[in-house]
Amino acid sequence: MQGAPFRVAPSANASEKTLLVLEAALNHARFTDVVEATGLAKATTHRILATLVESRFVAVAADGSYLPGPKILSMAGRALARIDISAIAQPFVDALVQKVHCTVHVGVANGEEIIYLIRSDSDKPYQMPSRVGHSIPMHSSGIGKVVLSGYTDDELERFVARAGLPRRTDHTITSIQGLRDELVTVRRKGYALDNEENVMGVGCVAAPVRDHTGTIKYGLSISTITVEHTMEQVEAMSVLAIATADKISAALGHLT
Repeated sequence: MQGAPFRVAPSANASEKTLLVLEAALNHARFTDVVEATGLAKATTHRILATLVESRFVAVAADGSYLPGPKILSMAGRALARIDISAIAQPFVDALVQKVHCTVHVGVANGEEIIYLIRSDSDKPYQMPSRVGHSIPMHSSGIGKVVLSGYTDDELERFVARAGLPRRTDHTITSIQGLRDELVTVRRKGYALDNEENVMGVGCVAAPVRDHTGTIKYGLSISTITVEHTMEQVEAMSVLAIATADKISAALGHLT
């Protein structure tokens, strides 16, 4: 991850300068690049880096380049272990429900299936046939398709070999070529549609949620019944789905 150059404010205190150098050293391997990224004097940058190396937040490779140190890696591991995507995503989901007045789901890839982590309903008198903890196939769901859109061709073939492409409705994609073609569209548009492919009478638009590494592990969907919204209307909500999914990704540490 490459951070954009940031010039330190003249009034920055010692703590702010230390954090600035630490961030730069995690993004840049060379001393000159760290200096350029921070806008600090070379002597100041060198002094702070020496302290960070001594305290094991930054390490120095044999060629003199900077690397994340063991202490920062340990802290990162503990922080990642404590991530609760449901708690992180819920406020964004609730805000989206208020805008679209539809059910919003967040799901995570688990083997060959998607597991719902969040289901937030609107003020409509009906509810989606889903629940938190419920599993659905990847190939027939919007969230599943956005996860699959991050797969390589080889990964997709192995997925199909393991899971198959069972028919859920008359609209389900059941051929690997059909799925490949669908995923090309998903990658190009940045969102996926479920046009009654998992449950008849239910449609959705889904957007990818990325973790701190940029991997699509999660997805967010806006779901409705097709007697209330046409698929054109569902697709029109893709902008809001993408915007909300991007906010969740950013909260998970994904840097664009």
